[in-house]
Amino acid sequence: MTRSISDIVAELERNPYQIIPIYAKYSGILHYNGIEEGMTVLPAMGRWKEIPATVLATITREKVDKAIIAEKRAVVTQIFPELEGTFVQAGTEIMSVRHYYSKEEVLDIVLKHSLHLFCAPERAKYYFIPDVEKKITANGSRSIHVYDGMPLFIMSRMKREVALSYTGPEGIIYSVYTTPNENVDANAPLIGVCKEDMLPHIEEIVNTLQCQWQEQ
Repeated sequence: MTRSISDIVAELERNPYQIIPIYAKYSGILHYNGIEEGMTVLPAMGRWKEIPATVLATITREKVDKAIIAEKRAVVTQIFPELEGTFVQAGTEIMSVRHYYSKEEVLDIVLKHSLHLFCAPERAKYYFIPDVEKKITANGSRSIHVYDGMPLFIMSRMKREVALSYTGPEGIIYSVYTTPNENVDANAPLIGVCKEDMLPHIEEIVNTLQCQWQEQ
């Protein structure tokens, strides 16, 4: 049974965070460099990311240190002291962190459950066809009404370009998840489509969350 939007919001209110396992990206000797359970770690910040991220650990191999850095603001929930100073294989879990959802992340989660997601059929770069791109640039994505079979994207991979038509219910493009010149993984969403009669309901949910959600 599909969960209702209210059920999703209630679940997020009960558990406003996610536990994220951190894995060694390389093989080598692991050092935590003073990281302990309960510490708050931060991603790179500043307009130009000039404030560096917290280094979670370093992996040393052939006298070269490679850093594993925090990608989100989080609290360290578990480390494995027995791994300190030992050789670990790439892919080994070295710690876990608790990340509390931001208001933007909560909205993204709720919208992805509420909208029809049109997803990438394969890993590639995706561009709106020129006519659609012009309308989006001029008036925003919600000015675009889509229908099943409508030509919508150009899929670009390995110097091969293929037209991709939309499949799904009629509606407007409420959210765009793809960025030009960046690869999108297979099955990742490209756009989120809202049926027009559902638009007032979606807007009400968004406005309520923006006003009431308390970030931690």
